[in-house]
Amino acid sequence: MLKLGLTGGIASGKSVVAAILRELGFPVLDADSISHILMEPGQAAHHEILQSFGADLVGSSGNIDRHKLAAIVFADPAKLAKLNSILHPRVDQIIFRQLEDWEKSGAHTAAFVEAALLIEAGMAARLDGLVVAWCTPEQQLERLLARGMSETEARRRIAAQLPLEEKLKRATYTINCSGTLDETRAQVKALAMNLLERQTT
Repeated sequence: MLKLGLTGGIASGKSVVAAILRELGFPVLDADSISHILMEPGQAAHHEILQSFGADLVGSSGNIDRHKLAAIVFADPAKLAKLNSILHPRVDQIIFRQLEDWEKSGAHTAAFVEAALLIEAGMAARLDGLVVAWCTPEQQLERLLARGMSETEARRRIAAQLPLEEKLKRATYTINCSGTLDETRAQVKALAMNLLERQTT
């Protein structure tokens, strides 16, 4: 079973690519979703995050307010590094355990790990290849503003990630998400055919 990473800058189309891969029958692990679960009350990272960033991050539901936390960490690279040091090793462990289980089952030709910081967290080096979803920087900014972010916040989020050129240098496959959804879908289908052919040759 091929173990492939799926990454790209924030708002670059990575989640759209992941959704199409799932439609085509490939399992995709979402590192963000795993991080969110780990931050829930009673979960491994919850207490440690509150100890590091303050108990006032907890809302009335007992959950960590992720917007408040994001505002803190994206304003300070040292705090972002601290949060990543709490979450990344735990996310890593869950992901590689699941990939191992899927591989043992023999049910899949390829499985994907979707994560914005796949390269930065060192996870990409342990996978068989890397798919990079990308769009133009102008589109990235436009999409983030459409999500309700301020321009300052949007630029800060983009700057906190590895530059697109660096990601593309390390890509095994690239998906250009700057066009229509149909154009993106066609590229993902071509990638799927390529992977299936590789497994049968």
